[in-house]
Amino acid sequence: MWETRFRGYESSTRKSVSETAYCTTILSFGIQKRNISKATMKMGSIAESLCNNEILQYSQGDVIHHLQNEFVSIVLDNGLSSWACALYLPPHQEIGMPSLSPTMTEGNIARWMKKEGDKISPGEVLCEVETDKATVEMECMEEGYLAKIIRGDGTKEIKVGEVIAITVEDEDDISKFKDYQPQATDSGAATAKQSSPPPPKKEMVEEPAQKPEPKVSKPSVSPSSGDHIFASPLARKLAEEKNVPLSSIKGTGPEGLIVKGDIDDYLASDTKEVSALSKAKVATNAPLDYTDIPLSQIRKVTASRLLLSKQTIPHYYLTVDACVDKIMSLRAQLNSLQEASGGARISVNDLVIKATALALRKVPQCNSSWADDYIRQYHNVNINVAVQTDHGLFVPVIKDADKKGLSTIAEEVKQLAKKAKENSLKPQDYEGGTFTVSNLGGPFAVKQFCAIINPPQSGILAVGSAERRVIPGLGAEEYKFASFMSVTLSCDHRVIDGAMGAEWLKAFKSYIEDPESMLL
Repeated sequence: MWETRFRGYESSTRKSVSETAYCTTILSFGIQKRNISKATMKMGSIAESLCNNEILQYSQGDVIHHLQNEFVSIVLDNGLSSWACALYLPPHQEIGMPSLSPTMTEGNIARWMKKEGDKISPGEVLCEVETDKATVEMECMEEGYLAKIIRGDGTKEIKVGEVIAITVEDEDDISKFKDYQPQATDSGAATAKQSSPPPPKKEMVEEPAQKPEPKVSKPSVSPSSGDHIFASPLARKLAEEKNVPLSSIKGTGPEGLIVKGDIDDYLASDTKEVSALSKAKVATNAPLDYTDIPLSQIRKVTASRLLLSKQTIPHYYLTVDACVDKIMSLRAQLNSLQEASGGARISVNDLVIKATALALRKVPQCNSSWADDYIRQYHNVNINVAVQTDHGLFVPVIKDADKKGLSTIAEEVKQLAKKAKENSLKPQDYEGGTFTVSNLGGPFAVKQFCAIINPPQSGILAVGSAERRVIPGLGAEEYKFASFMSVTLSCDHRVIDGAMGAEWLKAFKSYIEDPESMLL
């Protein structure tokens, strides 16, 4: 005997068919009872019909196929299309927006390197993602095919974890994802629909502002028959010529009759109001010529982090002038050797980076960061170097700068600056810094400035330009010339006390004014 059970209904037939046929259909869909009460009733009638009269015409497989088709049509009729489609999808993997840096919460798709239908292999570049630091290549982790691109080229502000693409193992399954949309998208659409009603409220708020008419007069109850407005022929003709609504004018003639004088008063009052408004607009709303520039991801993150720094870190500043005559002479000698050996030229900034690293090793308290419950002192001296590009401000890092030679530092700075300008820095190129150097003196001839600390670091050195000065001698007419460079240290007062910051500047100045000591 074949038993069919549906919401308590039980029937028997003379045909022996496994009851698992119907049960399998229900279990494979797994829909919640409260969502398909009507669908359940219809399903019951289908099952009953098959059991009573039509079962002799179908095999067991036909019955299952028929029930499944009918059930899917019911699901579609009840607005559950995305759920029903998902049930028939082959095995696939949803690729989410990855977190490519510790501070990344959202990213942008710069461009896809693969197209829908392309075969992908582990290690191949799938797309380029613009993070809060740089543009990073996202690589494939498994072999398969790119079935669907959910977020196309140029899509911005994609949250970490949000689905951006679908991959499948079998090439034949690609076409089945042509119209696929992830569940998060459906819920987002539903949320958008629920949040759409506010515009009608806006219209309701604006309505009262449209009701007031010109101040001369308002519609009044005047002698009329129905909606007819009484006006003299001359007034009516003038109103038609000037496009004046008679319903907006209160007549001053006998029995509220609108006369020509009422039309003239209305026009005079309207002209004065328009003139006053025009003058006000000219005075207060002078047209401005401007262009709105979209924010890049790096610009957004730089703005938020620097704002956080100024609001939460108690900055203070220390400035000293260091004589750079000896270091310029040493640089000239080293560059002559570099040119002979084919190495990269050494800049003043390279020497500043080396002196900064050695001063941090000498005064390690300044190579620290604030962590609320403790101060973390770093044993590695990793110097971030500020690099300005068309894409924004980048701070690539020179790791273990205190242990590297000047030629190595010069080569690394050159390569990292090139990658920053090409917007191709990788996370390992800018993460892990313990102190930052910002130089506006060499490239921009800025004499002196105060830099903002790059959290979670506790210090940043602002390097100004070198200038020629007259130095008085011992005698009345004795003097000499020397070049001095102004540097300003920005400190986090929670970590670096004033005396400690001054001690660090003293060590830095000694390395700059006596550069041979950096070789010891």
